[in-house]
Amino acid sequence: MGAELAAGAVPVVLPQIGFFARYLSVWVALCIVTGIALGQLLPGVFSMLAGAEVQQINLPVAALVWLMIVPMLLKVDFAQMAGVRRQVRGIGITLLVNWAIKPFSMALLGWLFIRHVFTAWLPLEQQDSYIAGLILLAAAPCTAMVFVWSRLCGGEPNFTLAQVALNDTIMVVAFAPIVGLLLGVASIQVPWGTLLLSVLLYILLPVVVAQLWRNHLLRRGQAALDRVLTRIDPWSTGALLATLVLLFGFQGEAILAQPLVIAMLAVPIIIQVYLNAGIAYGLSRWLKVPHCVAGPAALIGASNFFELAVAAAISLFGLRSGAALATVVGVLVEVPVMLSIVRIVRRTEPWFEHASRTEGAG
Repeated sequence: MGAELAAGAVPVVLPQIGFFARYLSVWVALCIVTGIALGQLLPGVFSMLAGAEVQQINLPVAALVWLMIVPMLLKVDFAQMAGVRRQVRGIGITLLVNWAIKPFSMALLGWLFIRHVFTAWLPLEQQDSYIAGLILLAAAPCTAMVFVWSRLCGGEPNFTLAQVALNDTIMVVAFAPIVGLLLGVASIQVPWGTLLLSVLLYILLPVVVAQLWRNHLLRRGQAALDRVLTRIDPWSTGALLATLVLLFGFQGEAILAQPLVIAMLAVPIIIQVYLNAGIAYGLSRWLKVPHCVAGPAALIGASNFFELAVAAAISLFGLRSGAALATVVGVLVEVPVMLSIVRIVRRTEPWFEHASRTEGAG
């Protein structure tokens, strides 16, 4: 398998991360300050925005989430799923980590840290909500940023495309059952109607709309798709930042009263990201998966679809909930943690090469 990939791999030029993506954690920090300040200065405006709901779906946030998600899904080529058979071991590793390990490990870490390690410093009435937010964060693998991480670590592009397409397909049917199961295990009441509506609104419909749009553009040629992607790419970042301002506007009083909450919520998220990246990377080495697949396997296994998590948390538990705050903390730590994993993957590439030479010598 390694020889086939080496012979047929597409040369990858490592890009620079875009300006907004590179400093995403900085923008998130600014959104925290801006949102809290605006929430204190304009409480009436934020109350009006919070009240714009239909069936527990906040309409301003729903519109922003679509602006976040659709441009990302427009990049996904589901035809690449045909390549799954050529990369069975790498695909199997990421499926195992994404769907059988990551949500459950996060539920365990959330229970350990929220209910035990940090319980004395967290508001008791929000602890279940914090755990729910962590579960939502881990229940869906990342869709868009993994393309950047994969390229930065020299990942095999066809593998990344195939894995993202497969994960998106699985997410349509698996997200709600996994979230429902883990919330039930954590003794958190599951609003099934709202959960299923969130899957329809934030997964199924955006996938369908993005693919119809993609096919329409491709009928006019790849250049037409590329032009649209370039034009709308800032939508995702702008919508994400606007959503965060709203969230922190609603969460301002709670954060000011408990300034260490964000740091405490970050602990299980950071541990979980490194844990799942390590499992995927270690399994890849053990199963002799080429480094150009092992790298993106580790990154896909570690990263979270935080845009979906934020939207689902708001729909299920409300804009002022601990669940919404917990998912936003995932956004705050995403870039620096994932960049550190990229550096680890790049520096340990000789580890895979050494294993291949040893196997050949044997």
